[in-house]
Amino acid sequence: MSAVDPTFDLDGQPVALQPGDTILSAAARAGLDIPHLCWSEEVSGSASCRLCTVLAEGRPVAACVTPAVAGQKVECRTPSLATQRLRLLQMLFVEGNHFCPGCEKSGNCLLQVQAERAGMTDLNFEVLNPERPVDASHPDVLFEPNRCILCQLCVRASDEIDGKRVFAIGGHGIATRLLIDSPSGRLGDSALSVDDRAAHICPVGALLPKRVGFAVPIGQRRFDTEDTRG
Repeated sequence: MSAVDPTFDLDGQPVALQPGDTILSAAARAGLDIPHLCWSEEVSGSASCRLCTVLAEGRPVAACVTPAVAGQKVECRTPSLATQRLRLLQMLFVEGNHFCPGCEKSGNCLLQVQAERAGMTDLNFEVLNPERPVDASHPDVLFEPNRCILCQLCVRASDEIDGKRVFAIGGHGIATRLLIDSPSGRLGDSALSVDDRAAHICPVGALLPKRVGFAVPIGQRRFDTEDTRG
């Protein structure tokens, strides 16, 4: 950050901004964490999960799609926002089947680490235990819909990076689900390739390349802590 860069204030810290920045993209570039699940610098923002909600001049906004403004005061770490994030995370857990110890994504899962950082120790709500058939029809990619949090990252990656539009979101309310563009509605006869970005951008264990599960040992995974590393 140079002396002439415009900045905004994030929890008392100046954050340099560039043209086109959102609050979250500027904070991420500065190495400051705003909790999120559905955001990636690789694709456009969608404000799907609302975990990144902050107070901009006292007004709640989704940091992933709200433009950063010079001189603006942004609050991310407040007690009310912490409670809101915890409740959002608890709802995501009860709406699906997230059994971290048995999931190949454990240690690399953004939902898991956000729950840990939010201090989540219980589910708070009644679990729904959905029964959604696993789609193992693709030779190289597995789709486990019980872990899908509808973040739409795969939808945007398939559209904006891969140029294929393999995925979409359909349905309403609790029946909302990830749709696959193929004659059978399954991955096996879709245009998805294991080399596509959409096959790798999932922040949880819903879309996973096959034959690489548990390849990274505990202690070397993305979100392993010092305690995990031993």
